[in-house]
Amino acid sequence: MTTEQILLFILFFGVFAMLLWGRWRYDLIAFSALLIALVLGLVKTEQAFSGFGHPATIIIALVLVVSRGLLNSGAIDLITRRIMNPDRSTGAHIGIMSSVGALLSAFMNNVAALALLMPVDLQAAAKAGRTARRTLMSLSFATILGGMVTLIGTPPNIIIASFRETAVGEPFQMFDFAPVGLAVSGAGILFVALIGWRLIPRRPHAETAEPAVGDGFLVELVVPEKSKAIGQLVRDIYPVADKDDVEIVGVIRNGKRQEGFGASLELRAGDMLIVEAFPEDIDTFRGALGLEFFGEQPIGDRIPKGLHLSEVVVPRDARIAGRSAISLHLRARRGVTLLGISRQGKQFKKRVRHETIRPGDILLLIGPESIMEDVIIWLGVLPLAERGLNVTQHRKAWLAVGIFAAAITLSAFGLLYLATALAIVVVAYVFLDIVPIRNLYEHIEWPVIVLLGSMIPLGVALEESGGTELIARSIVDLTAGLPAWAVLTVLMVVVMTLSDVLNNTATAVIGGPIAVDIAAKLGVNPDPFLMAVAVAASCAFLTPIGHKNNTLIMGPGGYSFGDYWRMGLPLELLVVATSIPMILLVFPL
Repeated sequence: MTTEQILLFILFFGVFAMLLWGRWRYDLIAFSALLIALVLGLVKTEQAFSGFGHPATIIIALVLVVSRGLLNSGAIDLITRRIMNPDRSTGAHIGIMSSVGALLSAFMNNVAALALLMPVDLQAAAKAGRTARRTLMSLSFATILGGMVTLIGTPPNIIIASFRETAVGEPFQMFDFAPVGLAVSGAGILFVALIGWRLIPRRPHAETAEPAVGDGFLVELVVPEKSKAIGQLVRDIYPVADKDDVEIVGVIRNGKRQEGFGASLELRAGDMLIVEAFPEDIDTFRGALGLEFFGEQPIGDRIPKGLHLSEVVVPRDARIAGRSAISLHLRARRGVTLLGISRQGKQFKKRVRHETIRPGDILLLIGPESIMEDVIIWLGVLPLAERGLNVTQHRKAWLAVGIFAAAITLSAFGLLYLATALAIVVVAYVFLDIVPIRNLYEHIEWPVIVLLGSMIPLGVALEESGGTELIARSIVDLTAGLPAWAVLTVLMVVVMTLSDVLNNTATAVIGGPIAVDIAAKLGVNPDPFLMAVAVAASCAFLTPIGHKNNTLIMGPGGYSFGDYWRMGLPLELLVVATSIPMILLVFPL
């Protein structure tokens, strides 16, 4: 190996180690690696920031904005509000939810697809009296699988398409991934619906605790001067609470939580009831007794107007993770109140605004609609668009779908370059106010853009130094004498292993050049090797860190690190067994 190759391998190994450690965010790690490569002369100065103008980077940014437009317009609600039925069996529920999730993620960001459907799944589990841990992992995996079906379904497909353009002069088109993607996602959905969910270990405490409380939010409701609850004992209002599926778990008086459930306490004006339920049930109960949300009260001289409820999930890198609403001065400084917390059915002793927020918690926020989106972005949380808590523009739903479908059709027939088609959709959404221009750039997941823009020059440097050829030669030497399909299988297993511990974008950037080099050494068509990398880079099912979707369900589903491989390992084996024959059928060697 040359000195340049050794330095690049050390740099990539350092990136992998830092990503596994998880102490710093992946975009900072990737950008730092790019700067180190520039200082060492491993990346040419003129290529330093070429990744940020790469077609793959631009397309991914546009896809994120289009996904937000489809959510804002209510287009996705046309599907989701028709799939709620708590009377279905677990397997049937998983099959339907997984199919819808896969369909959505084929045409929108799969994190957004999961964020949309997760509250539907949580509510269905509560209504059916089962724990959400039996269904959420299947939904997460299905949204990952669905992204393999189209070019825009997941970043690895976009990246691999660009590598094909470099290798053979023409990129993969919109639906070139469909034959393999449909076969893999179809087999995967059948597996998770029939077998996979049964492999998740049961936890007796979680199995009984979650249905009992309904996986709802802990919320503090104020008893105002004219409330019907004044003068009644807490136990006297239990029938009203039971009717609305609300559980009263405590009372706060003079800022202090009373002992036990406060059942014998006579309610006074200014008291707070601590209740647990879903937002819509809490709102019904609140109206029945004339109670108020805490956030409805004036803030100093300001009287909140146009209040809006939002459910959000807390990722690991959120500003509020590890802090409380009171320490952030959320209400005083931002005008939004933390109304409730949902944490796998677990109780906590502190008041809602004093409780330390954990990754995976689901929060219920209340505040003026005009500022809610800005506060959500500032907090670094992900909104869950469901149950009517987010205001959508239903009258524009079919218009948004029509514009998007027309653009994708023109791109599929080669009449418009994909990036151009998506850019037109974004501009149309802005002019129609489906995506407000003031929030346009906030819908782009900039850490992913920085990661991709930083990793592409590093991948180019590894390829130009002969590093990818060295890896390819090692795989070819390791599989010497084996048929090409066996080499294809080994490549897929190697890339799939990387994807379980690395960001799928980084995995595709590294795997693409290796696939091209292996095909060149074997003297065969590069398409099957590129397609194998695209599929493998998306298959992160063994750990909660391999894909953001897996991280998002960890808290609400009550999963441990070791739960994922139980369903994920057989699923990855099924993906290999399904995709290799299909790839060779559609893309002959």
